Amino acid sequence: MIKRMILNVAIALTVVTGLSVPVRAELTPDVRQQLTASTYVYIASQRKDGSFGKPAEIWFMYYQDAVWVGTPATSWRAKRLKAGRKTAQIAVGKLDGPRFEATGEIVTDPKAQASMLEIYGKKYPDGWKTFEGRFRDGFKDGSRVLIRYTPK
Repeated sequence: MIKRMILNVAIALTVVTGLSVPVRAELTPDVRQQLTASTYVYIASQRKDGSFGKPAEIWFMYYQDAVWVGTPATSWRAKRLKAGRKTAQIAVGKLDGPRFEATGEIVTDPKAQASMLEIYGKKYPDGWKTFEGRFRDGFKDGSRVLIRYTPK
């Protein structure tokens, strides 16, 4: 009931003032469950022309109602965010899995980084042995960035 009232107020403000009011979308319980259980997400970031790039399979954590990834600062994901193109499409579990749009941003959050390192160690035990150093060192030296994708 409260969520519907907030949405109605946001719509009314948009109509009356012409300004848009951001309203945070909620994922369905099914998508939340799949984000909790899935090993991968597939992220397509927005190009200059507004189209989306090829979805890339990536490790992730579902944390604080958002999808978080640690990626090289030179990745297309990071470059596009730095250029102001924040919209991404995320498919859960497989390319044709449940899909939603999200707003991405590069964040500096030591607590989220620490959570990611811990979660990745448990979630990806075989690969983590190979990549743990790259993540830890990359976050320290800035060659890897933390991205939070919040559902639209």
